Amino acid sequence: MAQTSNSSILVIGAGTWGCSIALQLARRGYTRITVLDSSPFPSATAAGNDLNKIAEEANEPAETDSDDEYFWNRLTQLAMHAWKHDPLFSSLYHDTGFIMSAVGDEAYQRCVEYAQSEKNAPVPLNSKQDFQKTMPEGVLQGKFPGWRGFWKEESAGWVFASGALRAMYEEAVKLGVHFMAGSPEGSVEELLYTPNKDAVRGARTGDGVEHTAGQTILSAGANSDLLLDFKKQLRPTAWTLAHVPLSAEEAQHYRNLPVLYAVDRGFFIEPDIEKHEMKLCDEHPGYINPVSENDEFCSVPFARQQIPKEAASRMRLFLSETMPQFAHRGFSFARICWDADTVDRIFLIDRHPDLRNLVVAVGGSGNGFMACPAIGVLVADVLEGKSEERLQRMMKWRPEISFERNWWHAQGRYGAEGKVMDFRDVKEWTVGGM
Repeated sequence: MAQTSNSSILVIGAGTWGCSIALQLARRGYTRITVLDSSPFPSATAAGNDLNKIAEEANEPAETDSDDEYFWNRLTQLAMHAWKHDPLFSSLYHDTGFIMSAVGDEAYQRCVEYAQSEKNAPVPLNSKQDFQKTMPEGVLQGKFPGWRGFWKEESAGWVFASGALRAMYEEAVKLGVHFMAGSPEGSVEELLYTPNKDAVRGARTGDGVEHTAGQTILSAGANSDLLLDFKKQLRPTAWTLAHVPLSAEEAQHYRNLPVLYAVDRGFFIEPDIEKHEMKLCDEHPGYINPVSENDEFCSVPFARQQIPKEAASRMRLFLSETMPQFAHRGFSFARICWDADTVDRIFLIDRHPDLRNLVVAVGGSGNGFMACPAIGVLVADVLEGKSEERLQRMMKWRPEISFERNWWHAQGRYGAEGKVMDFRDVKEWTVGGM
C-alpha cells in the first residue's frame, strides 16, 4: 500500500538503521515520524556508535550476476554513491585502501576468490616486505608469519561511524523527526495489535504510553528478536573490539593507512584524530548468548564494556604479528558489539506477511553499517511499494530457510578455530590492560 506524506510512521530503534530510515523518510516528505529507543542518543550499545567501519566499492551490478552477487553489488552501489556524493556523508568516507589477507589456507582461498572477483586486480602480497610496503616505514614492524593477501589501493577504506550516526540523527531532527530516547519513555515493551491480531497499531513504552501509527517499522538491531517472533530468521551474534591509545606523534604517523584485514586474525583501522585511539578487532564467527525459552533456542543480547580475556589474547596475537610495538600496550576501551545474523547473511527488509502495517528492517549480519545510507532507501521503497524486484526477492521474509537452522554455523567466517563461541563458557573478562 502506497503511503502519503501525511501518514504517521513509528520507527522502533534509533541505531544506524533506524536513523537512516527516519532520515530518508523525512527527505521524502513524511512529516509525522516518531523514533523510539531505550537508550539516550547515541546509544552506548549501538553497533554504529563506533570509531570507524570498513567500506569498499564493489563491481557494477549486472543482470548476469547470481542473486547473491547482484544483491551485494547493487546494495554497495547505492551505499557508496551516498558515501562519496551525498554532502551529509561524503566527508566521512576515507578512501585509504584495503588489504584482505589470511594466514590459514582455507581462509586464504577466500582472499583469492575476493581478488578474482575484482574488476581491477589488487596487488598480491606474499611476504613480510610486501605487507610493509603498503604503509609508511615503521608502521608494520611484524614478521607476518604465514601471511598472504591482496592490496586494493583505492576505492576502499573506512567511514567515521559515530560521526555518520550523529549526522543522520541531526539532519532527521532538522527535518522534523521526533526522537524519544531513553528509558522508560523510549523503551519499547511490546508491539500493539488490532483485536484480531492481524495488524500492528504501534508500540507501548516502559512508561505505559501507547504510541500508535499508521505504519510501524521494527529496526531495533539484535534486540528486534525480543519484540517479534522472527521464526528463527535472526541469530543475535556479538563481536569484540578494543582501542589502542596512541600519542599525538604516533597518531600523526599512523594516518591515512589502508585498512589491514585478516579474515582469520582481525583488523585495524587508522586512529581517530580526536582521542588518538586505534580500533582493533579480532576476527571470528562470533559469540552468542544461548537461552532456552518454552523449549525454543534463542540468543539474547546484553551490554558489556569488557571483552572475554581470550578475545584480548587473540588481539595481542594479531598485534604481535603485524605491529609488535603495540602488542603489550594496554587497551583504553573495549566492548562487545551485537548484530543479528540471518541464515544466508542477506538483510531482512520486508513487509510482514501476516501483520498489516508492519515493516521489518533487520539482519545486518555484520555488514549493516557500510550499507546504512542505502538502508533508508530500501525501507522507504518497501513502504511505498516500489522496491526493485530482484532486491526485494532477496530481502523477503523467508522462515522456510530457517526451520532447521544450525545456531552454531560459522557462516563463512574464520578465526578463533572457526567456531561460534558461547558466552556461558567465558571465564574471565577484561578491558585489556596489561
